[in-house]
Amino acid sequence: MCLIAFAYNVHPSYRLILAANRDEFYERPSSSADFWNHDPQILAGRDLKNGGTWLGVNRNGKFAAVTNYRDPASLKSGAPSRGKLVSDYLKGDRNADDYLKKISSRADRYNGFNLLMGDNNDLFVFSNRGEKQKLVPGIYGLSNHFLNTPWPKVTRAKRLIKAALGKKGADLEEALFHTLADHRVPPDEKLPSTGIGLEWERMLSTIFIESPIYGTRSSTVLLEGKNRRVRFVEKVFDGRKEPWMVSRFSFVLNKKNNG
Repeated sequence: MCLIAFAYNVHPSYRLILAANRDEFYERPSSSADFWNHDPQILAGRDLKNGGTWLGVNRNGKFAAVTNYRDPASLKSGAPSRGKLVSDYLKGDRNADDYLKKISSRADRYNGFNLLMGDNNDLFVFSNRGEKQKLVPGIYGLSNHFLNTPWPKVTRAKRLIKAALGKKGADLEEALFHTLADHRVPPDEKLPSTGIGLEWERMLSTIFIESPIYGTRSSTVLLEGKNRRVRFVEKVFDGRKEPWMVSRFSFVLNKKNNG
């Protein structure tokens, strides 16, 4: 993922309201969201190059997503796949806090990342460029730096998510996807400087990204109700202006446990 905006425990009907864009090179092979054949409790897309995923849930109440931390000067060749941090968590038995304790000792092996990770009880953000944070109720944005770093796209996405919270049902879903489709380009003086050059900073500054080789490949809306019903909707673009695939899933989480 390259942008995740979410509201946690601030809505009367939903524990989590989340809107996320996955930005990636178009040539990287992947499959769209579905329940996995060999791990049918997991609902996620799949990175067909390394086998992990960028965002997923499972039927036991676990959720996880990953964004890259943009720091090209520190890139390591041959580093482990960051997407497997998500899929390994969704497959395993550890709750979010225990899983983060487990991986923290080896997190420096990876290129920069942020993990947004939750279970039935808690929601955390962990960065191997920063620290672990247990989240309190609020509205948050996460891109390719720390949580709530005030990049223009993060600030705008949070504002749009907040405005959408007054809507219900299909109107809420539509408002969240409208947020993810935003193309507003901020002025150059408000762009971050992350070592990739001004042209790339401009291209990556919009919520929805378009370019000939890289851009927003899919948009996902996730709604977890306080009644434990999950709605998961993914729109796949892969370089097109309009989605060529829309997948919808709705299910009730298994009986609540500690994981």
